[in-house]
Amino acid sequence: MTSQVEQASQDAGPADTAVPAGAKEVRRLDRVIIRFAGDSGDGMQLTGDRFTSETASFGNDLSTLPNFPAEIRAPAGTLPGVSSFQLHFADHDILTPGDAPNVLVAMNPAALKANIADVPRGAEIIVNTDEFSKRAMAKVGYAGNPLEDGSLSAFNVHPVPLTTLTVEALKGYDLTRKEAGRSKNMFALGLLSWMYHRPTEGTEAFLRKKFAKKPEIAEANIVAFRAGWNFGETTEDFATSYEVAPATKAFPAGTYRNMSGNLALSYGLVAAGQQADLPLYLGSYPITPASDILHELSKHKNFGVRTFQAEDEIAGIGAALGAAFGGSLAVTTTSGPGVALKSETIGLAVSLELPLLIVDIQRGGPSTGLPTKTEQADLLQAMYGRNGEAPVPIVAPMTPGDCFTAALDAARIALTYRTPVFLLSDGYLANGSEPWRIPEADELPDLRTQFATGPNHTLDDGTEVFWPYKRDPETLARPWAVPGTPGLEHRVGGIEKQDGTGNISYDPANHDHMVRTRQAKVDGVEVPPLEVDDPDGDSKVLVLGWGSTYGPITAAVRRIRRTGGHIAQAHVRYLNPFPANLGEVLAAYDKVIVPEMNLGQLATLLRARFLTDVESVTQVTGLPFKAEQLATVLKEAVDAH
Repeated sequence: MTSQVEQASQDAGPADTAVPAGAKEVRRLDRVIIRFAGDSGDGMQLTGDRFTSETASFGNDLSTLPNFPAEIRAPAGTLPGVSSFQLHFADHDILTPGDAPNVLVAMNPAALKANIADVPRGAEIIVNTDEFSKRAMAKVGYAGNPLEDGSLSAFNVHPVPLTTLTVEALKGYDLTRKEAGRSKNMFALGLLSWMYHRPTEGTEAFLRKKFAKKPEIAEANIVAFRAGWNFGETTEDFATSYEVAPATKAFPAGTYRNMSGNLALSYGLVAAGQQADLPLYLGSYPITPASDILHELSKHKNFGVRTFQAEDEIAGIGAALGAAFGGSLAVTTTSGPGVALKSETIGLAVSLELPLLIVDIQRGGPSTGLPTKTEQADLLQAMYGRNGEAPVPIVAPMTPGDCFTAALDAARIALTYRTPVFLLSDGYLANGSEPWRIPEADELPDLRTQFATGPNHTLDDGTEVFWPYKRDPETLARPWAVPGTPGLEHRVGGIEKQDGTGNISYDPANHDHMVRTRQAKVDGVEVPPLEVDDPDGDSKVLVLGWGSTYGPITAAVRRIRRTGGHIAQAHVRYLNPFPANLGEVLAAYDKVIVPEMNLGQLATLLRARFLTDVESVTQVTGLPFKAEQLATVLKEAVDAH
């Protein structure tokens, strides 16, 4: 049987140059999917990240999927303790980290057993044989040695004593065997770097910087990295190396860098503060998978960023709302459990009508749930998870790089309409990465807003006064008055206010008016119309997604179209308010399919709002959809219409 790697090589065509006699074969591939897997202490995330960085610098398009336990240090050698990092890179435009790895690097028996079900027949498996002791194999349920009993005969297995080779390479250093063995991930990285012709200079520079205070450790890791590269070059077991050309046609001209979702979101928030000419304030409490935003923003004091790590979630959003009252672009970051704790203060922000960004990096629930796994199950919480009628705009990015633009867009809405705004990312986007074009400064939107500076209302007797709830007729936004501005003293709080004056009011008619006005303000948020990708214009089936399902959905749609199927695709970025033409789009198709990583939350909203019988495709495994899985569902729908 032809392996996926070999098939990809055949699809891409032969190498441009002949292979000299006696030299190792070099095959050209159009794409490769590699998964590094090992114990959570084996450095798989670092290994994958370094391979990704070098792949990005080489110019390939790429998509990644880190997958790791929630425990700080899960039991060594056990299935729950397995950590993995999957990277899909190609010479063309790609959208997902791939359905199944062409290459699995398994550092121990647990890593092999936890991942072997995902590996297709004919794929390459590189195994660290040093870890396959009877005790280690028994711990994960292997009755015999899978490397010897023929159970892996369908795969191209490369047994490599990674630990022994690493220790041997470092025997000249003053390290114990255990200390030297910790560098085996760098040996594996060197081997894969040779195997796929990845640059090496960046990794060596990274190691010197990372271990600058321990130069002997830096040098040991570099030696192990080089030893892995040399092993690939000299051993007979690896007779072939592979080339994946840069994706020169996949990207518009510009300067690119590898970007994760949380980093892009952080940079978007910094850019929003600069474009608004406001100090950026983050009030936050650490929670997986949102903590990286707090870590990153704390590095940017030079851009007027202030970060406050509060004692709990409630204090974090309370401080952020206070900063908004004081004239800052205020942000709080969290995940689903934290949103639940912040709900009362979000309602207060709705009542105060102040700009506040609530960044929810969704994860598996309920309660503590699956802290390191992804899910899209906070949509209804963001929409309705507060007491009373408390409408809040919702924006959802599509890809890791899109988190930058989504942050700017959420800030635009918050500042323009004086309202809290939800930004719904998730763990898949937060930890995944892709090439991202660095925008020019003049491409960024102007987010500057005006503070109130004086009286805005004249009483019947001619007296000029300041009314804190006198609204802009276009946006319905109330004035933003910075405390301490002479003459603009006004009352704030959660008790209902009288329209215009801001005085406390229990009048039923006034409350009805204020509730409807706050709803009208959110309903009136300006969002662009929904764009539909329907090349032929004659599709009967529409697949509609939101958030991080964009990549798997688009990959599945491409597969359907390559086989001659006609299918339309649209992706909802603005979940509250919906684009004005969404109802028309839904009505234009015989069947609408909505894939979600929840039990059908967007589908529920669409059915209620538009009375459209959409079909839900749901998944709550803690992992993103696979393109093949969605393509099967979509093909059945297309064939039926």
